[in-house]
Amino acid sequence: MAKVAEKEPIVKEIAEAIEGAASVVLVDARGLTVAEDTQLRKQLREAGVKYKVYKNKMMERAFAGTDCEKLNEYLNGPSAIAISKDDATAPAREISKFAKTAPNLNIKGGIVEGQAYDAAGIGTIASIPSREELLSKLLGSLQSPITNFARVMNQLAEKGGASAAEAPAAEEAPAAE
Repeated sequence: MAKVAEKEPIVKEIAEAIEGAASVVLVDARGLTVAEDTQLRKQLREAGVKYKVYKNKMMERAFAGTDCEKLNEYLNGPSAIAISKDDATAPAREISKFAKTAPNLNIKGGIVEGQAYDAAGIGTIASIPSREELLSKLLGSLQSPITNFARVMNQLAEKGGASAAEAPAAEEAPAAE
């Protein structure tokens, strides 16, 4: 009975962390060096992603009755969880980027906005640009036609100004004859 009481706060902590999460990604970080693990944690923290290692049974209990219950099939072997409440692609993107330099880091699966994905699906989601990148691309594409229009109008004004100055000179020349 005492063991259950000790585990309950941990299960509650996991349940609170996944509640309202935009995405949850499970990874197997077995084989990472301490330096690599520290670098991964730092990179995820900077991206606003919570990352922690929990026992599989604790995660399974916390996942019960939530969208994350679909992740129970990936809870074998050592598991760490990366959770983001804001950016749905951040955990997948940051972990995939880090996995390129650390081959021992393996993505097991994840949930993005309520939809379950396997490792390949999470890899695909990792290739989606961040919200900020997408907004900047949108603004750039909206601004481009306006900038081009202003540039053309400016060139026409300059050209019109030059031809207007040449026209009176051309008129004066025939009058002098």
